[in-house]
Amino acid sequence: MIAMHDLLDPKNDFVFKRIFGSEENKDILLAFLNRTFTEAGESPLTEIILMNPYTDKDSPRDKQSIFDIQAKTVDGQLINVEMQLFNKYDNEKRTLFYWSKQYSDQLEEGQSYKKLRKCVTINILNFTILPNDRYHSVFHLREDQSGITFIDDIEIHIMELSKLNQQNIPDEGGLLNWLLFLKSEDTKNWEVLKVNEPTLGKAMTALEFLSQDAEARRQYEMRQKALHDEASMIEGARTEGETKGKLEIAQNLIQMGMDISKVAQATGLSVQELKKLQKTH
Repeated sequence: MIAMHDLLDPKNDFVFKRIFGSEENKDILLAFLNRTFTEAGESPLTEIILMNPYTDKDSPRDKQSIFDIQAKTVDGQLINVEMQLFNKYDNEKRTLFYWSKQYSDQLEEGQSYKKLRKCVTINILNFTILPNDRYHSVFHLREDQSGITFIDDIEIHIMELSKLNQQNIPDEGGLLNWLLFLKSEDTKNWEVLKVNEPTLGKAMTALEFLSQDAEARRQYEMRQKALHDEASMIEGARTEGETKGKLEIAQNLIQMGMDISKVAQATGLSVQELKKLQKTH
């Protein structure tokens, strides 16, 4: 086993798809999905069809490359698995938007709604968005009081790797083994994880192989840079938006006659910024 610092990060969506989304590794994806569904109290799958398997065309150099994994069950249910290394914000709306697109794209004009099949979205996040302690949360469309299911066609899984910090290594099989592998803070416990989940051994071997391949590493670093750049731009735009909002609020408060020191307390802006704002308006 190669050292941890030499391994590529499996949370990088390019690497994740190479491991879980290629035809030769379909058994890895199937094992992961079955642990996901079993933990949610659902029946395991016997077979899956990859709708967008990894190919050499899936290059970080191509902005059109899609690094999520799209699969279909033998009865036509659609599954989308996406790894998100950085927070793009508005994740709930973004998740629902992409789920609805996957659902509606099943129909061509004039076709019956009966042709629509269940769509399952699985988002694996390297950050926290939900106000609970569960690393795996599952959402359905149900009536609030009775719990009656309106329709079973929507199912959203949110897996938050950030909530695994205090988790002990399990002594049995299950989804937690897979998520601890993806979190990959170290390789010391990999042997235990592999005993618990034998198919994880193939995923670990695939990651080690990729980590020693010069071209794969070059593409990984290219993708990693693109992800960092995108995250920086999003964070910058968010911060700029927040500052602009604060300035607008401050301007209104000043116009209402509020003391500058109190405006500073209310908005978090400095007195110097507020005095400058007064001069420009």
